[in-house]
Order: sequence, then C-alpha cells, then structure tokens
Amino acid sequence: MMTSDSILLSLLIWLPIAGGALVVLAGGSNAGRARWLALIVSIVIFAVSIPLLTGYDAAAGTMQFQEHHVWIAAINANYHLGADGISIALIVLTTFVTPLVVLGAWDAVHERVGQYMAAFLVLEGLMIGVFAAMDALLFYVFFEGMLIPMFIIIGIWGGPRRVYATLKFFLYTFFGSIFMLIGLIYLYLHAHTWDLAQLAAFHLSAMEQAWLFFAFLLGFAIKVPMWPVHTWLPDAHVEAPTGGSVILAAIMLKIGGYGFIRFSLPIVPDASQEFAWLIIALSIIAIIYVGYVALVQEDMKKLIAYSSVAHMGFVTLGLFIAFALMRVTGNTQAAYLGVQGSMVQMISHGFVSGAMFTCVGVLYERMHTRMIGDYGGVVNTMPWFAAFWVLFSMANCGLPGTSGFVGEFMVILASFAMNPWVAAGAAFTLIIGAAYTLYLVKRIIWGDVTNDHVAKLKDINPREALVLGLFAAGVLVLGIWPEPLTHLMDASVKHIVDQLLIVKT
Repeated sequence: MMTSDSILLSLLIWLPIAGGALVVLAGGSNAGRARWLALIVSIVIFAVSIPLLTGYDAAAGTMQFQEHHVWIAAINANYHLGADGISIALIVLTTFVTPLVVLGAWDAVHERVGQYMAAFLVLEGLMIGVFAAMDALLFYVFFEGMLIPMFIIIGIWGGPRRVYATLKFFLYTFFGSIFMLIGLIYLYLHAHTWDLAQLAAFHLSAMEQAWLFFAFLLGFAIKVPMWPVHTWLPDAHVEAPTGGSVILAAIMLKIGGYGFIRFSLPIVPDASQEFAWLIIALSIIAIIYVGYVALVQEDMKKLIAYSSVAHMGFVTLGLFIAFALMRVTGNTQAAYLGVQGSMVQMISHGFVSGAMFTCVGVLYERMHTRMIGDYGGVVNTMPWFAAFWVLFSMANCGLPGTSGFVGEFMVILASFAMNPWVAAGAAFTLIIGAAYTLYLVKRIIWGDVTNDHVAKLKDINPREALVLGLFAAGVLVLGIWPEPLTHLMDASVKHIVDQLLIVKT
C-alpha cells in the first residue's frame, strides 16, 4: 500500500541531504565553490518550505501534506510524514536559520570547507525529518541521526577541548535516547503499531503510563535540556564552531520540547498530569538557579548557553502548566495560553539565541577570544555591531516589542491562573535575565576602549550585517506582530489542549 497527498515534506528532508553530498563531491577542495553551492542549496530549501505556509489550512489544525509508504512491513513500520501548524513553524524556522549559518561561516572556516557545509545540510534534513515524522520508529531514526553530523561538526571544527565536549554531548543524548527506545518498543509490542495517532488513542494502565513517562522524560529532558541534565550544553557550545552553536541553540534544543508535545502529552496523559508538578518544579529551578549560574560566567558562550537553559525552562513550564490547569481547575483558556506561549517561546528563542551566538562569532573572528574581560568599549569601534548586540540583548531580557517578551508573558499569565507563586517564580526571570544580559552588555559594549586590540576592531561587513539583519527582522516582527505565528498554530494547539482531558486509565 502506498499513498501520497504531497511529496513536499520528503523534498524538504532529502534535498538537504542530497545537497550535502553534492557539496562534498562538487566542492571538493575548492572552498569557494563549496560555500556557494551550500548557500544556493540552503536558499532553495527555504524557498521549497514556503508552500507549507501558503498551502496549510490553519483553521483545520490537522496533519496535512501527508505522505504514507510502507517502510518495514514485517514490523508494521511506515514512512509516514505530515505537518500541522506546530511542525510547520519549526520546519520553516529550520530552513530560515540554515542559510544564515552558511553565510555566517563564510570566512570563519578554512579547512575541509565542503565537509563542514555538507554536515549542516545533512543536519538540516534530519531535523526536518524529526518535525515531520508521524511514525514513532521513523521519528527515532531521525532523532538519533541528528547526533552524527553534530558530533562531526564539534569533533572536527571545535575548540581545544572538542573531544571531551563531543563525547559528553553524544553520551548524554544517546543515554536518554536508549530509554526512549525501550518505551517505544514496549508500546509497539502492546499496540502493534508505530503510528503516533494510533499510539495516542491506545489505552494504558496508570503503571504503564508512569514508566513510559519517565522513559520519554529522559530522552526529551536531555535534549531541551532541563535541569539537572543540562551540563553537556555549556561544554558543547563553548567548543562548537559558531555555526554549530547557532544550530544547537536555535533548532536542536527545540526537539526536546517538540518531543513532549508529540509523545508525553498525548500518549501518557494521565502520567503527565500526575507528574506535572515535577516538571513545573524543574522548570522553575532552571529559570531561577541557572540564571544565577549565567550571572557569574566569564566566557560569553557559556553565559549565553546557560541563558538558553533558563529560557527553555519556559517551554516545559508552559506545556505542563496546561495539564494542571485542565485537570485541576478546568481552565481551558489559560491552558491554551500556556501551550501557545511555549511554542512562541521556542520560535523566539530560535531567533534570539541564534543571533547572540552569531554575535559572539563575529567578535571571536576578530579577537580570537570569548573571555568577557578581554573586551570593553566595543561601541566606539563597532557601532553597527553594538546596535545589533543591544537589540538582541533586550530581546533576551524579554523587552516588550521584541519576540522575547511574547512567549514568556503568555506562560507567566498561564502560570498565574494556576498558582501566583509559580507565576512569581517564572516572572523572576525578568529580573535575573536582565541582570546577566545587561551586565554582559556593560562589560563588552559600553565604556571606554580597554585595550589596543579592541581599538583596532573593524565594524561588521555587508555579509555579517545581512545575517544579523535577518535575525533582527525575526526578533522584531514576532515581537511587534505575533498574530501570523499564533494563527498558524492556533487550531493545532487547541487540538493538543483537547487531548489533555483524555483519561486512559
């Protein structure tokens, strides 16, 4: 049996992978050719993703652009793809960020340029596969496949401690994935299907749901990453090349939150409600404690990495606040606000964190240091760069009018409907986030020039201005006019909220 309403999602998955092979084969040792091929391929893929936005029926909120082929008949595994408003938002974010990564690394990488660019294209295809998979086994293949190109990117083009960071990244994420695989196998042996929609409808006992909940939690919490399984992220960011840090923060961290939406919430709803307090507590700890950890960092990348952990705490908080609201208070509107806020926060964090790591890369290419103490008074020599840095820093603080405000504000409102103390803990990020971000700006951007190296800095060139300008456009458009994004996801989010009321036991 083989049915296909569209091959658009398959094109978005396999074109980047084929493009990566083309870059390696045609680029060869010619770095310039490899760069241009990678840029052209990535722009074409972004163009191919636009019909997802124009052709999607947002009012329905269902899985569309579906493609279904028999994959492994013996175990009833299918190559089943589809996308709703949530998937489409994340897929388009992926195709938008990848060309910016290619442009950002134009002059930063000088060795094995073709392989470097190819690794990002392959990674792009695998990440889109995660967001499009409607078969649990297919999801797992893409989910694990992402580790390979990122392992290569950090391990070959990373910093002095790249081997340590790479192994830590791989072992942490692979460890969690093993438990997730055990949970998926258990589900298959009882439900005799890998189809996510059928698994969501399959009834499970309270004990089964509890074990499966923690199996999924290990896999997705490490990917987010949640406290206390977040320690691999700062090391990976510090040692990764700039492009690796951008993709890791902007896209890969979102896969953990997406996994909760596709697996934990619909498949084990009773256990998710039972243990929602745990996720809420861990999220609040991440928002407050990790914020303090960020405040004492002397390495720019480490500070922004810890900031990512704190901001991603809003994603998990919003998702599991919804359970408490729906099943305890019955507040459907606030639950919807929490899930919607989580999704907006994921997209916003993609723009803001990607932009901030790009800014770090701009400085590093000129000074070859990430230590905050080596800078000071950068505004005097790089005024245009300073303007972008301050904008992204304000977004990181959650300034109204930027994308960083919208999602966090929605989650805080949803939290208040559940418990004012939880809302107060979440809102504390507005203080601690402003503290470490503005302290970073003060030490790097403002003041007098501190040394001769800073005095010799040259402002951003047109290529860097284009990359930062596109990130800035995303931050401002989403901050000022979030309605197109919320409309895209509105019906899909309502469908998820409706599923939260399903009792399987």
